[in-house]
Amino acid sequence: MTTLRTEPTASRALPRRRRPTETAERTVISAADRNRPSVRVILTVIQVLILIALLIAGLGPLLWSFKSSVSTSQDIIGSPLRLWPHGVQWGNLPRAWNDVEIGSYLGNTAVLAIGSVIATLFVCTTGAYVLSVLRPRWGKVLSAAVLATLFMPGVVSLVPLYMTVLDLPVLHISLQNTFWAVWLPQSANAFNVVVIKRFFDSIPRELIEAAKIDGASTLRIFSSLILPLSRPILGVVALLTVVASWKDYLWPMLVLTDPQLQPISVALPAIAKNAPLNLQMSALFLTLLIPVVLFVIFQKQFLRGVGMAGGIKE
Repeated sequence: MTTLRTEPTASRALPRRRRPTETAERTVISAADRNRPSVRVILTVIQVLILIALLIAGLGPLLWSFKSSVSTSQDIIGSPLRLWPHGVQWGNLPRAWNDVEIGSYLGNTAVLAIGSVIATLFVCTTGAYVLSVLRPRWGKVLSAAVLATLFMPGVVSLVPLYMTVLDLPVLHISLQNTFWAVWLPQSANAFNVVVIKRFFDSIPRELIEAAKIDGASTLRIFSSLILPLSRPILGVVALLTVVASWKDYLWPMLVLTDPQLQPISVALPAIAKNAPLNLQMSALFLTLLIPVVLFVIFQKQFLRGVGMAGGIKE
């Protein structure tokens, strides 16, 4: 009997390539140099200096305003850069709250911020839902119009918007000296509409189609599917709206001429005319403290929402 001899196949003849276990990254300093003690000490010193510079740039203004809020007017004028004042006056903060009536102005600011958040989320989410999920025939034209408003300076629409507030079309009523004059213009924010629309675009269409097959209405899909999935980006938009409303000055000054309705940003210049300098700094510190505390409390949700702003992974 003859035996058949098989020749080795090409796969056996060719050597197998080995995959590298670690990928080498090119950096300014090589790995060998990093292991040297002198290089590690220099890198540590540089990192510490950068950290100190960031802390001074970030916390410096807040700490200086706190130091000035518990100082005397003479210390603020005579030695503004002193690390600690000569005479600490802890009573400046209660006096600024009670005598200067910072509490009422902060209350007006909180009402304006909360109303702006509610109005912004309602208008921007419904607008983004129409453009992203419902997708009408004229949706592309409307999207282009919304994007076009981003390139318009805000000062261009200031006068027409003010005239609209003085004489609201159709109803022919004036919204001046009402919180609606601040809430409604801030709600129509093109940037927020674009950001929320992009997040809605990333939601898998299969989920929406499955909800339609199950018999869910348009309103039910919006309230029970889209909004729960969009909580991260809605939290980011809400926090940005609060900060923008808290520091807004020009528009509230124009439409809220009644001092009893003015926010703290408008009231601070008026306070500076009558109150001493140390009480002014106390009022300024209380004004800065609230947004900082809000960000510290909700920083995890904010950073998580920013990270998920690109969309939802299928």
